Amino acid sequence: MPYRDMRDYLAALDQHGLLKTITREIDRSWEIACLAKWMYQALPVEQRFGLKFQNVKDSTIPVVTAALGASPRSVALALQCEVDAINDTVVAALRRPIKPRTIGCGVCQETELLGEGASLTDLPIVTWTPAKDKAPYITTIVITCDHDSGAQNMGVYRTMLRDSHSVVVNLSPGRQGTFNAKTWTDRGKKAPIAWVIATDPAIHLATVANLPQGKDEIEFAGGLKGEPIELVRCKTIDLHVPANSEIVIEGEIAPGETEDEGPFGEFAGVMGPVDKRAVAHVTAITHRREPLYYGYTSQMPPSESTTIQSLVNAGVILHAMRDQVGDLAVHDCYIDQTFGGVLAHAIVAITPQFPGHGKRVGRTVADIAPVKRVTVVDDDVDIRDPSHVDWALNSRFSPQRDTVVIDDVYVPLQIDPSVRDARGNVTQGSKIILDATQKIDAGTFSLPPKELMMRALDVWKQCGLPEFEIPKRAKLRIEKS
Repeated sequence: MPYRDMRDYLAALDQHGLLKTITREIDRSWEIACLAKWMYQALPVEQRFGLKFQNVKDSTIPVVTAALGASPRSVALALQCEVDAINDTVVAALRRPIKPRTIGCGVCQETELLGEGASLTDLPIVTWTPAKDKAPYITTIVITCDHDSGAQNMGVYRTMLRDSHSVVVNLSPGRQGTFNAKTWTDRGKKAPIAWVIATDPAIHLATVANLPQGKDEIEFAGGLKGEPIELVRCKTIDLHVPANSEIVIEGEIAPGETEDEGPFGEFAGVMGPVDKRAVAHVTAITHRREPLYYGYTSQMPPSESTTIQSLVNAGVILHAMRDQVGDLAVHDCYIDQTFGGVLAHAIVAITPQFPGHGKRVGRTVADIAPVKRVTVVDDDVDIRDPSHVDWALNSRFSPQRDTVVIDDVYVPLQIDPSVRDARGNVTQGSKIILDATQKIDAGTFSLPPKELMMRALDVWKQCGLPEFEIPKRAKLRIEKS
């Protein structure tokens, strides 16, 4: 059965040993962020877990982080599939989106705090880069809408706490939330905006996807969940939010009102720059009785944000290449979990159909996705195994012949350290494509035939040697021996 809400998902994580509950008192001004950083920086990926802080200083609301993106196992559990099926699950959801359903009431509005009673200081908002961030930040789903069409958009826009009733929203140039807000403010009207905290995991994962034009995040979320997402109308603004959310903050962006936003620890691993951003004033806070607070942890990679962006956006690229470009020779896609779905390294497995096919696939991926590097390999390479990808680069890639550099790439996020000069000015970026597909028949692999290798497994066991699982790279090589 699909998860009803974040609580259902956390219970499943706990059952699988992927959630740790901390009961001692924790200070959200530094301890939550530092503990999360140790988890990502020190533990191997297979040992990572979500964190639930039950006893937060000066708050009655527990804080959860890293639960969605501790590891590929966490993401797979959120999607209710196996790790190897994450891409297929994303592709299937994009092929079969499900429209949301509006209902009259939801648990997210069990408690209503309106006007002056809606104080942000009642929420355990976390400081994610202690001693460096300007203020605590809300890191969650943000909903905006177009003035004319009413079409809503969901995205993740870091939001700086300004005071008890206002925030500064990082609505950066070039993003849909910014366009939506301007359709209101350019007319001199206040733009509605809402923050959705701790909702159905399918909604969180759909929100981080770099979807192609015409795809709706909430319909994608419905496809991931397998049923319509239920929405309710906000109390003070004309937006619809997931009915099963733990907390919803409602607000309005005033025309022409901006303030310095940042610095803030960004996913690239450095502090992001300070810039003028829109101010929003809180009009209401609604929540469940005894709610949970959720915040994405990002900053130095690997992190929660890079993990979930990598895993979801690999499926988005695969869908685009198969269903929009129509290249059925593309088998699989993986994005490294250092920079997530943006400015990252995408590795694509194909069955080349003609000379130069690898370069063409690489150029197309570079064009449709905001990745910085694209490596294309044959489908006999395990793209999730760095040693196997390196082997392909060493044995099938000639730098002079197989490299394509794309110059003058505009980087709109202004957070890529490599495109800023010494004065902080943003310059044009670039992308690189490495075609590591096999160009000639280099001969058979220098391994014994499959029959002998499999017979040797029995001998291995008879000798009392350590047990192991056959790595995918070994399976792929032995199949061609």
